[in-house]
Amino acid sequence: MIVEIAALLVATAFAVLVGYLVPMLIQLRKTIAESEQLLAQMSSELPSLVREMRAMTENVNTLVDQTRGGVDHAAVFLHAVGEIGDTVQQVHETVRGKSGSLLVNVASMVAGFRAASAVVKGRMSKEGGNSNGG
Repeated sequence: MIVEIAALLVATAFAVLVGYLVPMLIQLRKTIAESEQLLAQMSSELPSLVREMRAMTENVNTLVDQTRGGVDHAAVFLHAVGEIGDTVQQVHETVRGKSGSLLVNVASMVAGFRAASAVVKGRMSKEGGNSNGG
């Protein structure tokens, strides 16, 4: 009797194990079939994806080369603008320096004319206003 109960327990455990394993094996079979389909689809799409990636990489490299050229041109342009700015600054300083000396020269001339006119007026008043013609 104990042997029969043990055999019954073993048979029940085996039935439960098969009851759990069969749906799991069926699900595993479905998963493997879907994986095969996905793998087949990926192998058919992968070459086109690789071609697109290569084309995109070439486009990015071309864009980088064009950007480098643009940056080089911009650097040359900005350097030229800097040189023009330096030249304008030098001209400004020269004009400012020249205008300062020009103002000093004009002020000196005006002072000289005033002094000369004061001397001439002083002499004319001393002589009584009679010059050559009488």
